Amino acid sequence: MATCSLISSNTSSSSQTLHLPSTNSTLLSLSRTFSLRTPHTHRRISSITTATYSPAPESHRNSSSSVTKFLDSCFVFCTSVALSVSVFVTDVDTAAAFVVATPRKLQTDELATVRLFQENTPSVVYITNLASRQDAFTLDVLEVPQGSGSGFVWDDKGHIVTNYHVIRGASDLRVTLADQTTYDAKVVGFDQDKDVAVLSIDAPKDKLRPIPVGVSADLLVGQKVFAIGNPFGLDHTLTTGVISGLRREISSAATGRPIQDVIQTDAAINPGNSGGPLLDSSGSLIGINTAIYSPSGASSGVGFSIPVDTVSGIVDQLVQFGKVTRPILGIKFAPDQSTEQLGVSGVLVLDAPPDGPAGKAGMLSTKRDAYGRLILGDIITSVNGKKVANGSDLYRILDQCKVGETVTVEVLRGDRVEKIPVVLEPKADET
Repeated sequence: MATCSLISSNTSSSSQTLHLPSTNSTLLSLSRTFSLRTPHTHRRISSITTATYSPAPESHRNSSSSVTKFLDSCFVFCTSVALSVSVFVTDVDTAAAFVVATPRKLQTDELATVRLFQENTPSVVYITNLASRQDAFTLDVLEVPQGSGSGFVWDDKGHIVTNYHVIRGASDLRVTLADQTTYDAKVVGFDQDKDVAVLSIDAPKDKLRPIPVGVSADLLVGQKVFAIGNPFGLDHTLTTGVISGLRREISSAATGRPIQDVIQTDAAINPGNSGGPLLDSSGSLIGINTAIYSPSGASSGVGFSIPVDTVSGIVDQLVQFGKVTRPILGIKFAPDQSTEQLGVSGVLVLDAPPDGPAGKAGMLSTKRDAYGRLILGDIITSVNGKKVANGSDLYRILDQCKVGETVTVEVLRGDRVEKIPVVLEPKADET
């Protein structure tokens, strides 16, 4: 390419004849090169070479000018081709040559979270609680939404699991699936003590995607968890966090009965998340989001979920029998603070109806004598050899027993200790 440029410059002006010694050798070498290809070209280049030393006739100068223009055109063409090849063929940094917006790349943990949400969202439903209200002027009975919550598909038979407090007081219930189709729901059964309810909808199987059920017995503090629900009516919202604590205890919103082994998490749980699933990093169900600890009612980083091991047993009974058969002693006991003021540890029996299990066994209730003085009843200190320090301990022990089982109740009666055998019975409204 350099040889061509020298030819072009030297043939354009006679003022550059001072450079002829070097240029002449270049022209001669170029002449030899062309002579190998075409004899005609050799003759023409030779005439250009000799024309540099002595003036040539006008016809030769015109011929030289046309050849020079031809070579200039060849030079421009070759340069263009070389530049094009260098851009598209050679290894060039495309980011430096072109302005290209690179696609967003997600990290591995982000991709796992996105995949978890996409795979489990179809299993989460939106539940609307409707209540009948009578118009004060027209006296027409209307169905008015009084609350909403979340739930999830349990099986392909249309069973939906949620919290009992989500459906409490409802005259009608509606379930909205992930594809925004809505179905009327019927209550299969509920357990007020554990705040669990099961609904049923008549939906095609191809629209029902049961959530994968995991286990909660081997959970660890610090483990990553994910909550999917419908907070404040916003459908299918994902929040993440970790397990902040295990084996917590909360009270049922309906009966006040304690719920043991509850999972504590800092994943945001807001009003509307109740009944939604708490998932582990593999996308398996490990709990039902049920409550938050917050003075304002919004998420404060302390949420609670009922463990799936507890939920599974309850749901199986509700689906099969429509109720949960839970044993009771058939007593009413005093608040824990009252027993502590007496300076004793245990559960003070306030009332033991004679037709109940404890009354039939001869357990004594608290009463007043003819002068109005308070006579304390039996104070339960253990059941089947397991110490009872408060009402939560008593409930925890009874949850491990079965209806019809005989338990040995140790009580403090006055200044002596007695052991009373009691046959456990189901709750009166579950017979």
